[in-house]
Amino acid sequence: MTTRDGLTVGAVAALVGVSVRTLHHWDRIGLAPASGRTWSDYRVYDDDDVARLHRILVYRELGFPLAEIGDLLDDPEADALAHLTRQRELLVRRISHLQEMVSAVDRMKEAIDMNAPLTPQDRAEIFGTDWKEEYQEEAENRWGDTPQWAQSQERTARMSREDWKQVKAEGDALNVDLAAAKRAGTDPGAPEAAELAERHRASIGRFYDCTHAMQVCLARMYLEDPRFAETYDAHEPGLTQWLVAAVEANARAHGVDPDTATWE
Repeated sequence: MTTRDGLTVGAVAALVGVSVRTLHHWDRIGLAPASGRTWSDYRVYDDDDVARLHRILVYRELGFPLAEIGDLLDDPEADALAHLTRQRELLVRRISHLQEMVSAVDRMKEAIDMNAPLTPQDRAEIFGTDWKEEYQEEAENRWGDTPQWAQSQERTARMSREDWKQVKAEGDALNVDLAAAKRAGTDPGAPEAAELAERHRASIGRFYDCTHAMQVCLARMYLEDPRFAETYDAHEPGLTQWLVAAVEANARAHGVDPDTATWE
């Protein structure tokens, strides 16, 4: 509502976006007194009063306490520029602190994500039909009492979804390069084959420390287990046998006799 003399407290509250209670409080403490009164003693605000309220709101948004805002508006000796400069410094510090807090929250979220095990749905999404739940059970039954199994469980517990996606991408890339080398007629004892054998060992090393002797034992298992052979040979016929030959040749180059290699 308005009167002939100005705006009522309710109208001003709606105009500037504060509550009537806030305006009453600011009036009582002398921060934003209404310059007029109606015949029934209701507060009435003129244009200058409303302009002062807008200035108060600006200073308050910048974080100034009410008492300091009053000094800025009423004290002719007050240096508004100096006050604003100091307040800017405080705001910059606050922004820096908030950015540090955001970074801390992100680090906490990352830690939680890293420790969250993949669900069956996650595995299906990342590995597609290449992953079956029984593989995990079979591996645990076979190697569950070995130090390598314990090491792999510790490392995978720290792996995030993105880490698993990277494992899948690197594995796919390795298989493509292995198939290309076999298709090109690369000798299993050639340096190019040795490099691929080391990449294969490194892919295992993501989960546990894999020696060249261990890699030889794993490669032999690829020949014994038709599931592995089918996986590799699906990329290139005869790839399983070629990979085993490359792993054995690389092991010899590192002082390991494939014929006597054991799981060490």
